Amino acid sequence: MFVYTLKASSIKFFAVILLSVAVLVTIVAIIPDFDAVGEVAAVAIEYSGIKTEEDRQTFFKQFNYEVKSSPLEVVKVSIPDEFDSVYNTYNDIQRAQGLNLAKYKGKEVTRYTYEVKNYEYEGTVLATIIVHKDKIIAGDICSIDGEGFIHGFEKPF
Repeated sequence: MFVYTLKASSIKFFAVILLSVAVLVTIVAIIPDFDAVGEVAAVAIEYSGIKTEEDRQTFFKQFNYEVKSSPLEVVKVSIPDEFDSVYNTYNDIQRAQGLNLAKYKGKEVTRYTYEVKNYEYEGTVLATIIVHKDKIIAGDICSIDGEGFIHGFEKPF
């Protein structure tokens, strides 16, 4: 049986510890946070401060939509505690535009629906926003004719 002993000076010991910490910090800084990837898109749209009809009109104008001066419908709705496949699909649209409806599960919110006057489409197009405490938490642009369409506030290419 052979026994080897190594005598490490305290300088070498602390150098190894310091090098290990530097490598660990570098690895943590380089590896992305995979939990956050795809969670929410980064956007420069202001969704808060929506208190009046004028605020809602101004919100739509930042996307170049002209909506009728008063909503077709204003309804109080409750976001369910558990999402079914329809809510999950709708929330995917929201997450793509920087919103996340899942944060508001179980909350009572107000849904405003407007008719869009200047959308280049032959049928009727509606703009919907969902507001909670003066903040838009979700919304979409959709067609109610035929097969229709639905997308976030930005027009798809």
